Amino acid sequence: MRSLFALALALIVALVPATPGMALSESGSHGWSRAPLTLHSGPGSEYAIVGEIPGKVEIKILRCQKLWCNVDGPGGRGWTTNGAIDFGKDPYWPILDPDAPQRDLAGGAMCFYTGTNYTGQYFCADTGDVFQDLALWGWDNQISSIQVVTPTSAAICRDRFFQSYCERIVESQPAIDPYLRKNLSSIRVY
Repeated sequence: MRSLFALALALIVALVPATPGMALSESGSHGWSRAPLTLHSGPGSEYAIVGEIPGKVEIKILRCQKLWCNVDGPGGRGWTTNGAIDFGKDPYWPILDPDAPQRDLAGGAMCFYTGTNYTGQYFCADTGDVFQDLALWGWDNQISSIQVVTPTSAAICRDRFFQSYCERIVESQPAIDPYLRKNLSSIRVY
């Protein structure tokens, strides 16, 4: 009798809708909503609205196209424009926002190396340089360390077109984070 009760209880728990804290998918990139996100059933405004995620909350970014991302968070799962989402560590750390309070200085420069401790092949980039797809330059998934030559900052991202996990670099990194090492596909130097 007890096992039947336990089975019924497990079935009920499995069928109860997820609470906002449980709604986030296991897979996907960590991100934040900078503003309320209107969710659509597909990647475009012509698709039906299926929900809304409030601004400045944690979300999972499941996949992206050029202008739309499929996200999951408190308020549901659906497609939203990528203009109000960030792939940062917290909602107050906008990776790609040029108004971010980081050291973004005109005339800055960084060099990107294939080996740790600034070894191996390298290329350097200046303030304003944008590499949306490093594969076009033969540098996709090659970078292991970054040296700041002249003070500036850069957004470095796992996927091309800044569509995955990104970090903001403001000082030299003899060995970039293991999650990003040999996994960079896009860079923007501010």
